[in-house]
Amino acid sequence: MKLSTRIALAVGITVPVLVLAAGWLLLQLVARDLHAQQDAHLRERATLVAADARRLLRATAADRPAAVEQARERQLYNSALDVGIRLTGPEGTVSGGPQPSTSVRLPDSAPRPVTVEEGDDSWRVMSVRVRGSRPGVDGTLWLFSPDTASQDQLALVRRRVVTVALLAAPMAGLLGLAVASRAARPLRRLQQRTSGLDPTADAARLDHAPTGVTEVDDLARTLATVLARYDEQAARTTGALATARSFAAAAAHELRTPLMSMQTNLDILTEHPDLGTQDRTEVLKDLHSEHTRMLGLLVMLRELGRGDLVEAEAFGPVDLAEVIDASVADARRRHPTAEISVPVMPRPSVYGWEPGLRTIVDNLLANALMHGRSGDRRARIEVGLRAGGHPAEPVAVLTVDDRGPGIPAARRDAVFHRFERGPQSPGSGLGLTLVAQQTALHRGRVQVQDRPTGEGTRFEVRLPVLGETAPSLPADRDWLIGTARHPQGFHKVGP
Repeated sequence: MKLSTRIALAVGITVPVLVLAAGWLLLQLVARDLHAQQDAHLRERATLVAADARRLLRATAADRPAAVEQARERQLYNSALDVGIRLTGPEGTVSGGPQPSTSVRLPDSAPRPVTVEEGDDSWRVMSVRVRGSRPGVDGTLWLFSPDTASQDQLALVRRRVVTVALLAAPMAGLLGLAVASRAARPLRRLQQRTSGLDPTADAARLDHAPTGVTEVDDLARTLATVLARYDEQAARTTGALATARSFAAAAAHELRTPLMSMQTNLDILTEHPDLGTQDRTEVLKDLHSEHTRMLGLLVMLRELGRGDLVEAEAFGPVDLAEVIDASVADARRRHPTAEISVPVMPRPSVYGWEPGLRTIVDNLLANALMHGRSGDRRARIEVGLRAGGHPAEPVAVLTVDDRGPGIPAARRDAVFHRFERGPQSPGSGLGLTLVAQQTALHRGRVQVQDRPTGEGTRFEVRLPVLGETAPSLPADRDWLIGTARHPQGFHKVGP
């Protein structure tokens, strides 16, 4: 059923009900006004008749001649006019005019007018106490006024109210239908525009111009929000599928070499059970090395996938100094012979993803521990954290210095590429790629420099120091898929 039809039916039902309710209230008010007029007439007659009633009681008590009593009685009836009277005294009852039968029980007293029913007829009744100065003159005067005229007028009002209600029902329904059809026109236009939208097949979205109707404009904004969320979820799903496919392809490609090497070594052990101890030890060492490399590769690929799929809701305030302290403590436990120095640092907070920030520090330390050894083959690493940037755009500057052979300037961008590693490197070639990925996620910059105080390499990461506002994540996150197709755009920093 259309909305306009529903409104028309509601109006067509509501209006007659309101008319009947108003008519009932009108009947009560009219009845009260008619009774008030009738009661005022009874009081007026009671004032005039009471004196004649007192004279008649005196004449009866004094045993006057019958002619005198009859004259007093006629005078009483004449003063009553259109009101029925009933005078009850010590000598009996005198009545005249319109009144209910004597079988109708009257109240003990009615100083104020009340209604008495007799079958289908009703009367307004009032009593007045008549008192004389001598004994035997006391009595009760009853006055009666038929309620016929009031009932006729109320019946007329009742019929007219019902007639108006019956006429108002179709008229209100038609008028409600016309008004509702016109009011629902913006809603119909919105329905026509949205009915042709197909988010799965067409990129077109709702184009709504404000109509001035609050409900319609709110509904249009809600629909636009739903479609935008659908697009966002579709994009997330597409990205997740692409990441999963890339993970499978990258894992299959990169694991082929270590698996083939492991297969070769296993074949040697199988085909030559009498292999010498030295050769067997060398083969087992190669197996262990390839296993370690394969395990590290899978871990790194998983971390790249996490970075590609992380959402802005995971970001929050992070104490960068605490992250550095935890990472350095873990590196010292795993490499007790290495010398890792950390000076007293400021404690800037960045609005970031704590696992991602920990990944940056862990992989920079792992790279320095692997490639940054000095002449005595002992790793000496210096970790620093300071404030930098402009006052309007402050940044936290993280530095990791090693004393290795350094990285040629021509290769400083390539080290961040996926699976890029030196010929003698036992790593997966993804550690610095993870650093670049997480730095980009945090809208930061990473740069390879010469160590300022001598031979070695410095990795410098600049991360924006933000308040309570999360950074917008890069729209194109394909580190697992393509990995820094344009590394200069992510890693070069200004002076």
